[in-house]
Amino acid sequence: MASLKVACVVTLVCMALVGAPMVQGAITCGRVVGALSPCIPYLRMGGVPTAGCCNGVRSLNAAAATTADRRTACGCLKSAAQSIAGISPTYSQSLPGRCGVNLPYKFSISTDCSTIKP
Repeated sequence: MASLKVACVVTLVCMALVGAPMVQGAITCGRVVGALSPCIPYLRMGGVPTAGCCNGVRSLNAAAATTADRRTACGCLKSAAQSIAGISPTYSQSLPGRCGVNLPYKFSISTDCSTIKP
């Protein structure tokens, strides 16, 4: 369970940091964890992210439509990343790109979520 949270957190933060089209529904930590749970194996061992993982990454990127949503997602991702053992910072930073999502900067657990902008 802890591994699922970390993976979700890392991926969502990456997606939340990018401007995205408006999608109904506010970002919640539950939504972040649920969307990114398929990414945990990739975040721990690398390889190729699954289609389910990349679908989650893309949907969260699209759902993070406002600055508030992106900051919330960032906080959720950081919390999850700190609670799941074995998550690789290298794989976390590469996940958005591997799923075709471009971010203007790399995600890290040291990211200051309050500086995230649209």
